[in-house]
Amino acid sequence: MEVCVVKNLVKKYATFTVVNDVSLSVGKGEIVSVVGPSGAGKSTLLHLVGALDKPDSGSVHIAGTDILQLPGKKQAKFRNAHIGFVFQFHHLLPEFTALENVCVPLWIKGTGKKEAIAEAREMLNIVGLGGRLENKPSELSGGEQQRVAIARALVTRPSVVMADEPTGNLDTANAHALHNLFLELRDKFGQTFIMITHNDTLAKMTDRTLTMQDGRIVDERRNA
Repeated sequence: MEVCVVKNLVKKYATFTVVNDVSLSVGKGEIVSVVGPSGAGKSTLLHLVGALDKPDSGSVHIAGTDILQLPGKKQAKFRNAHIGFVFQFHHLLPEFTALENVCVPLWIKGTGKKEAIAEAREMLNIVGLGGRLENKPSELSGGEQQRVAIARALVTRPSVVMADEPTGNLDTANAHALHNLFLELRDKFGQTFIMITHNDTLAKMTDRTLTMQDGRIVDERRNA
């Protein structure tokens, strides 16, 4: 089953083509990494696929829905329910506890307070932070903050998680732990991931690696 199908995406800024006729598909439970030099168009591609930006042409289907054709409010609602995001910089709300940060997507979705807290607590337990529920981001290590961000991305049980350099700010030990966590989440939930990375170790642990250069996918390899 294809969770994400991208066809002929093009994105230009003035006369510069950042994403140049990119097509790809990602199956359920698949982890796909996108690698390439800085400026290759990787993050722009992820933003287009996640409906954080609009392409000049092309289509993106997530869970069978053409998300680029949805009107603004419906697109935002669909994104909240079906797409999780993890960024290099965690983007946690500093005044909120870990538990409250993970509750945010559920509150936006309209989930009741009691149910949201229960679901957020469960997800934080799954990522190994059951003992840090009431800590604010400033009281957590970089690795712990990224785990909160991952729990927040997963708490709505999205169709796909988009991760942009998720280990970019972590030391080797925390990066390795995070690599293994992605694999565990895939095995536990059948979770689909598309991730941008410069980390060769992480890329080799994914099911497939796509290489981008000058806005195009120039190579694809299946990892053993």
